[in-house]
Amino acid sequence: MASKIHKICCVGAGYVGGPTMAMIANKCPDIRIDVVDINEKRIAEWNSEILPIYEPGLSDLVAEARGRNLFFSTETERAIREADIIFISVNTPTKTYGQGAHRAADLRYVESVSRTIAENAEEPKIVVEKSTIPVRTAEAIRAVFDASETQHHHEVLSNPEFLAEGTAISDLESPDRILIGGEQTPGGLEAINQLADIYNRWIPEERIIKTNLWSSELSKLVANAFLAQRVSSINSISALCEKTGADVDEVAKAIGADSRIGPKFLNASIGFGGSCFEKDILNLVYLCEHFGLPEAAQYWESVLQMNDWQKQRFADQIVDSFFNTITDKVISILGFAFKKDTNDTRKSPAIDVCKRLLEEKATLLIYDPKVEPTKIYDALETDEENSNVVICSDPNQTFEKAQAIVVLTEWDEFKDIDYEAAHQAMQKPAWIFDGRNVLDHKKLTGIGFKVRSIGKPNEA
Repeated sequence: MASKIHKICCVGAGYVGGPTMAMIANKCPDIRIDVVDINEKRIAEWNSEILPIYEPGLSDLVAEARGRNLFFSTETERAIREADIIFISVNTPTKTYGQGAHRAADLRYVESVSRTIAENAEEPKIVVEKSTIPVRTAEAIRAVFDASETQHHHEVLSNPEFLAEGTAISDLESPDRILIGGEQTPGGLEAINQLADIYNRWIPEERIIKTNLWSSELSKLVANAFLAQRVSSINSISALCEKTGADVDEVAKAIGADSRIGPKFLNASIGFGGSCFEKDILNLVYLCEHFGLPEAAQYWESVLQMNDWQKQRFADQIVDSFFNTITDKVISILGFAFKKDTNDTRKSPAIDVCKRLLEEKATLLIYDPKVEPTKIYDALETDEENSNVVICSDPNQTFEKAQAIVVLTEWDEFKDIDYEAAHQAMQKPAWIFDGRNVLDHKKLTGIGFKVRSIGKPNEA
């Protein structure tokens, strides 16, 4: 291994690899960074003015370093040969077949990259797991390396990401912690320190946690599982609040003031989405089952069941408010991304809610400021030929003749809409279903709306 890091290769130009490498390139202008991917369209977008990922601050970061020490290409083999450190940032979806189906992670892409490294590396490398992976994935990577004909000893590190979409750049700029796991051997410890030296360029040493490989791998799954559990916990209480007349925001504020609990991830909503929470919890369920811990597996699976129930409960409330008939009714849908400040729709609660409304034969006028129409059509398994799904370029276009507004993403701009004009354009009685609790409900009822929200007494 090189004593000083001059070149980095990141295999995978997705939500993790792109932003992470852009930040390292800006903080370490003396290190050349190649982000490679087999997807030519994605690489072309990274080299254009319109990036494939929307993240506040990302475009400026890329523009500053691209062409200087940050490069995007499909030249995987070359980048691997030249790099001192290789990050594996490819997708690790949940398996849909075979043993562990619908629970375990599918590692085919990780193994494929590992084989490519083994075949092309001409000297020992530091190989970093940057994808969300299950415990003991390093063993699978090591097995691929050991079976290769070159027999170079590559050090394998685990460096899980803890980015939150929408705040990824600030998370990279000032993370709560950087976790680096490696083998507790002289070579493994040296590799840990070399990777830590890169992060030390802008992150204080006390925020860099060094562990063994297995602790690092498991910590990522458990962190997301704990966060998702908080969301499901407060959402379960939101249903109770609606029955008793309590206000879930007041309850969350009261319990969040307890320093043992804290206020984060206690916002009641239609449920969590994104690529990581469900996938990581399913992985944790699989691990518990695999190691003979059915009670632990059942506990974590209940977090997902609560999330699914919350989405179903919200959609059913919309249907119930129209006396169980929304056939041919026009409904304005505000937001489709799984949360604000991202164009990511993976596992977005909006998908389940919209599908439920479409099952009831409603017509949906959908607006999201960053999600491309093709993503919405794909998520709903339909196309623009479907007259029941209309994608709008302006929120005001969704209100004409609509009988309800449904807020599914907490975009800030939805607070600034002229709801008096919206009320005039809609059919009466006009409803608002606030799935994110971001609007001024008293003001809306004053305008004339009938309002239902998550975990609050009905405003009518």
